[in-house]
Amino acid sequence: MRIFGVNIPDNKRIEIALTYLYGVGPVVSKRALAAAKVAEGKRAKELTADEILRVQNFLEKNYPVEGELRQLVRGNIGRLKDLQTYRGMRHSRKLPVRGQRTRTNSRTVRGNVRKTAGSGKRKVDLK
Repeated sequence: MRIFGVNIPDNKRIEIALTYLYGVGPVVSKRALAAAKVAEGKRAKELTADEILRVQNFLEKNYPVEGELRQLVRGNIGRLKDLQTYRGMRHSRKLPVRGQRTRTNSRTVRGNVRKTAGSGKRKVDLK
């Protein structure tokens, strides 16, 4: 089953399967199912085409999901970069944006740079 171009797993319950969509979490998933009058306990493969369409229409009208949401987020980050705000500069330099420390513990953001030396002693070669 595909919704908004994303493969939804068939064997999971529909309330969990909908969270595979970008921008849909557990709360939004339950709201969509309640509005579309679909039982939460159903498996994704048990849904009819009409039920899928009702869920998809509800999500499309009320929430930005998938491509639209990704475009919004990219636009917001681009705006911060253009204004050269602190957060925008952190984004452009690929550094942590939300106040995390960088002296240690930012290995994933900085590309796993290890600039620490060994013990300082040179190993002497035996002849």
